[in-house]
Amino acid sequence: MSDHPPFRKVFDGVATQEQMFQLFDRHRGTPGNDPLSGAPYDGEWFELQGSTYHFMLGLLPPLFMRTGMFGLSEYKAGYVTSVFFAIRIRGRERWFHGFCNLANRRSPDAMRAAIIAYETGATDSMTRAEKLEAIWSAMPVEFKGIAGDRNPDGFPADQHGRRAVLIDTGGQGRDLKALEDLSDAEIEELLAVSRMRRKPRS
Repeated sequence: MSDHPPFRKVFDGVATQEQMFQLFDRHRGTPGNDPLSGAPYDGEWFELQGSTYHFMLGLLPPLFMRTGMFGLSEYKAGYVTSVFFAIRIRGRERWFHGFCNLANRRSPDAMRAAIIAYETGATDSMTRAEKLEAIWSAMPVEFKGIAGDRNPDGFPADQHGRRAVLIDTGGQGRDLKALEDLSDAEIEELLAVSRMRRKPRS
């Protein structure tokens, strides 16, 4: 039985180049993560723009290159590195980035297969966990934090160290709430807000 972590979509929509670089560092400062292992990133993926795919292809000599796939020669940490995919799905070319652990040589092919399986499934096929990761990734830094870091009395002691986001409490202003405790309605509302942020202004 493989101990490779499940593949996880961590961004809702198509990431811009700026958003891609933010996603590259999305675990920075998260408690309990070993930044030298690369484990927090292993298996994460998201969709990006075609222009970003080609920009990254020309940035550094690739570690490896196959049809519709290349890996960066600069590792994130440990054996984890960025792999970029160009995949035709339902007749349309699309581009993706995934963090693969090359200690498992089949990881890039497994990642590609997982992306195709996911993207050819139901329209809204993100799991609750993936939606939470997408919210955390898209949330501006001033609207998220770690429970208890700035105000130890703002959260019960047993919740300290958990990720928290600022939510609208409906007429009572805004309040921090643990990411994992968001209701389904709050999740859908925050995803809708993140989609609105990405829409270009006319």
